[in-house]
Amino acid sequence: MSAVAHAVTRLRARVEGTVQGVGFRPHVYRLATELGLGGWVLNDERGVLLEVEGAPERVEAFILRLTAEAPPLASVQRVLRESVPPEGSRGFEIHESERSGEPAALVTPDSATCDDCLGELFDPADRRFRYPFINCTNCGPRFTIVRGVPYDRPLTTMASFPMCERCRREYEDPADRRFHAQPNACPECGPWLRLVDRTGAAVTSSDPIRTVAATLSAGLVVAVKGLGGFHLACVASDEPVVASLRARKQRESKPFALMVPSVGAARELVELSEEEEALLLGRERPIVLARRWDGAPVANAVAPGLPELGLMLPYSPLHHRLMSECGVPLVMTSGNVSDEPIAYRDHSALARLRGIADLFLLHNRPIHMRTDDSVVRVVHSRPLMLRRSRGYVPASIDLPLETPPLLACGAELKSTFCVAKGTRAWVGHHIGDLKNWETLRSFREGVEHFERLFAVAPERVVHDLHPDYLSTRYASEREGVMLVGVQHHHAHLAACLAEHGETGRAVGAIFDGSGYGTDGTVWGGEILVGDLTGFERVGHLWPARLPGGDRAAEQPWRMACAWLVEAFGDEGAALPGVDPAQWAAIGHMARSGFSSPLTTSVGRLFDAVAALSGVRTESDYEGHAAIELEAAAARAERGAYPFPGLDAREAIRAVCADLAGRTDPGVVSARFHNGLAVATAHACAEAAEGAGVDLVVLSGGVFQNRRLLEATAELLRAMRLRVLVPERLPPNDGGISYGQAAVAAA
Repeated sequence: MSAVAHAVTRLRARVEGTVQGVGFRPHVYRLATELGLGGWVLNDERGVLLEVEGAPERVEAFILRLTAEAPPLASVQRVLRESVPPEGSRGFEIHESERSGEPAALVTPDSATCDDCLGELFDPADRRFRYPFINCTNCGPRFTIVRGVPYDRPLTTMASFPMCERCRREYEDPADRRFHAQPNACPECGPWLRLVDRTGAAVTSSDPIRTVAATLSAGLVVAVKGLGGFHLACVASDEPVVASLRARKQRESKPFALMVPSVGAARELVELSEEEEALLLGRERPIVLARRWDGAPVANAVAPGLPELGLMLPYSPLHHRLMSECGVPLVMTSGNVSDEPIAYRDHSALARLRGIADLFLLHNRPIHMRTDDSVVRVVHSRPLMLRRSRGYVPASIDLPLETPPLLACGAELKSTFCVAKGTRAWVGHHIGDLKNWETLRSFREGVEHFERLFAVAPERVVHDLHPDYLSTRYASEREGVMLVGVQHHHAHLAACLAEHGETGRAVGAIFDGSGYGTDGTVWGGEILVGDLTGFERVGHLWPARLPGGDRAAEQPWRMACAWLVEAFGDEGAALPGVDPAQWAAIGHMARSGFSSPLTTSVGRLFDAVAALSGVRTESDYEGHAAIELEAAAARAERGAYPFPGLDAREAIRAVCADLAGRTDPGVVSARFHNGLAVATAHACAEAAEGAGVDLVVLSGGVFQNRRLLEATAELLRAMRLRVLVPERLPPNDGGISYGQAAVAAA
């Protein structure tokens, strides 16, 4: 007996990371069974807990293969192991989840339909043939249907769909691909589709998706309920219907996203690099911005005045079926009216979208948490996140320092929030611009859900310094917490540092539209030296007036007027298309300072140059003028305007001289970009030398601009400086909440 006892060992292991709802327990079961080990495995609030017993070499092989052969959607952060006394276990079992203690398990983002499920979806012999809710352990809805942890069916919106006998057998068979796939269903027992018109009246159809395809082909708009909310869809090549959608949605110019049937279809519309193609095909399925081909068969109204299109591939079985039936690219834009969050409940969608959509494709699987599509572009062969939401949220992002439980409330534009505890932070999904009741309600709902999901009871609540942001007001309403204010641009710097695991000092060029400065002025073109604990402002763009405050962001001609006053002392004649009396009034405001705070905003400088160049004098959405100015830039132009010490007055004078000499606006744009990149690089290098550091962060919404970011980074690297840019989070205000959390942790 003694020899036998010594030949057997038993090990308890706790696996932490993204290990629930991704097939990790069946992976453990199959591995243990293959190696002839006894024991058990279960989910609990912290992740996966297991015990294995058998020959020592087999137990060691099990531990080595546990992570190396993990399922595709799993992400193992660490395995904690300890020896326990052998119990004589011979078989291996999967136990019911435990629900005691504080939840700490990571919840998985929604994942695109896997190849196995796609094969079944289009296989006439399969019992799920053409079933639009097909899924398995390796794909399907996760975050948008989960109500709590552990991630088990009773705590998802699938709780109201009892499985039929065949689905139950799959669900309970550890050898099956659908073992413990919580959304598992089939046509017999699962969700189903229905059609209604804009009055809510039922539309009879034997195949709702085919009816939708026919409706789209007829030149109409359809509201489609997807994974995280509603899309508004129409045929992308149909100019009149795309223009009609714009008018109905009250979205004059902001580009629409497209869904295409395949990568091959995407290549017919845009130039695709390897990196862009990989992003399109990734399980996150974001919208990817890529340069459009001249003559691409897409309505001009899809992305007016822009050289890029935002494309995504179908990511749910419903979308795959729809694209298969349509066979052409579709506009697939967020189901909302301008400035409102995406609709995700049937009754709300009917109320809010009935003036936009002609037909509604609904289903009866509730969406628990609305989630918009993510948006990414490739810069220097690396992904640059512009909007982080579906497919990425709620994956945690490590903090380089431990923190007590906290909530960070973010800023105002491109709002996100962040909850954190220990060394983990969970940044919420994209909410939108926090300027009205609807978005504030969405913000509150999201915060409550994340606090419950990840068991974060905040002891600190972190906010921006701007007193009028709704996020700041929300923070001030939280009771029994310590309030921590973090300066806007410091949060940008800290977010990038923390994302990359850096805690030391760095120089930060933080360029954006606006942020409340510590001196009470409007910052937005800052050279900072700092770390997670604090910062020093060592440089900034030459300040100009902001005539009418926020109104200047909507009317770039106001900033053109203000910068002319700054550069020449007088505003001169009105720009074409601007009322001379209004121009003169704004010039007076800029000279006198009346209702015209000082700003160092690089975003507003872009607006000024865009207006002076005739690119855009009125903006329909945040960043509109700057986006079009970047789009207009001549790709081959290497000239650069002077920006001595980040003083843009000389550059403005050079812009005006070139335009007076009839230089092409595309050349003017390129010279402006090039000059700003040179000035930024030199300012950062000087600050780095003065601070004795070699690390530079480039962040803030302006650095979504590919040309500026690439040029500045290349110059800095040529100066032998290390350059960090945000990757997992946006450089815009979508990353502010994480930066606030990092500062509060430090």
